[in-house]
Amino acid sequence: MTVARELADFLVGAKTSDLPPQTLQHATMIIASTIASAAYGTSIPSARIIRDLVREQGGRPDASLWFGGGGAKLPVAEVARSNAMLSDAAASDDSDLRNIVHAGTPLTAVSLAFGERLGSSGRDVLTAIVLGYEAAGRLSEPITPGFRARGFHGCLGAVFAATVSASHLLGLTAEQMAQSIAISAVSIGGLATAADTSFAREYHAGLAAQLGVNAALAAQRGYRAEERVLEAPQGFFEAFGGVDGSTAARTATLGFGESWDIVTDMAIKLVPGGHPYHAFAEAAANAARDGAIVATEVESITISRPGFTKLSGPLHPVDLIDMAHSPAYFAAAGVADRTFGWQNASDAKIADPVIHGLIDKVRVGIPPIENADRYRQGATVTIRTADGRESTNTVYLPKGSGALGIAWRDVNAKYRALVPASGLSGEAIEASLARIHDFGQLASVSPMIDLLRGR
Repeated sequence: MTVARELADFLVGAKTSDLPPQTLQHATMIIASTIASAAYGTSIPSARIIRDLVREQGGRPDASLWFGGGGAKLPVAEVARSNAMLSDAAASDDSDLRNIVHAGTPLTAVSLAFGERLGSSGRDVLTAIVLGYEAAGRLSEPITPGFRARGFHGCLGAVFAATVSASHLLGLTAEQMAQSIAISAVSIGGLATAADTSFAREYHAGLAAQLGVNAALAAQRGYRAEERVLEAPQGFFEAFGGVDGSTAARTATLGFGESWDIVTDMAIKLVPGGHPYHAFAEAAANAARDGAIVATEVESITISRPGFTKLSGPLHPVDLIDMAHSPAYFAAAGVADRTFGWQNASDAKIADPVIHGLIDKVRVGIPPIENADRYRQGATVTIRTADGRESTNTVYLPKGSGALGIAWRDVNAKYRALVPASGLSGEAIEASLARIHDFGQLASVSPMIDLLRGR
């Protein structure tokens, strides 16, 4: 049996009633988080360009663009692409902490688009999100960290989230879902270096959503690809991850149902920017507060985590893209402000001379050995002052990690902080958030989407 078919058999056989309640709760939180990030992305040029193109091209009236995207409905694949780009452009979505795949963005965009087209219930959409997250995690794990070392982007995993969620809502058979997975595997690509320095990051996200949808629609009509493409020699696992296909196959199919990726490895961003750097900011802020250290006293800021040997990304960011990929900025801002939040993605904060003065004092320390296995995108930060004082703090998991527990108050605060950027009225914001909280009870997702359209 192929990996694609074995995984599809498990996913098609998984019933909503069999899913742990926490999986559905986390799926609901992902919807709130993704919509909040998408609202913040409405002013970003890259996302607006694709929205304009999608509107100009028109087509079958399947689903709606969020946030003033125009009255007419558009083809489901293009809507999913455009809405996913809104969320990813803002760098404020979610991550699988093992591989930094932002699965929740295409999952929400695809599932809501199909939910609107098909008249799906909230419970059906939540199930699609849980299953899609599981597929993305399982098929990304065997190629992690190899795919990043080889220069590829996390959209390699996100496409499977999109196609499995679409396949579930379309009611595909296991044979058809296996084909949608195989078609997705031969469709996707993406270079990390471009995504770290340009708007290519959100373009990758849009393609993951669009290609995943098209794969599911093609499989529904009987299109067939090489089902062994994941594990075959020079196939997906070997080409992207540099790993033996048969070994990777065992990893991807081990322990079905024993745990769920959306619970164990999912994390929602409670601050902006790249998830690998959140713990730098959190630990830096903790150390500054604990040591009662102010910026003018700092001699050096040393950051460390297992496997982290040099500063990556732009040292002195000048815009949101730079900031999202600058670990030095996260550490320096954490020290300067003794906190780190949505305001740190603003133009004023990115240009803050106090933060830039501290950036030049950021150093990379020796990677920790003790408790190394506890670091899940965690970090240790040590601040040293000119008069010889030191303050150290370690964060093993950033806030918003499923393994730590996610509080609705934090998700609500994110929603209320970011959604106003879309232009929605305060009444619509509160009404849509209430619908999201009650998402599992919705007979149809369309009324909630109408609120996002400002109707």
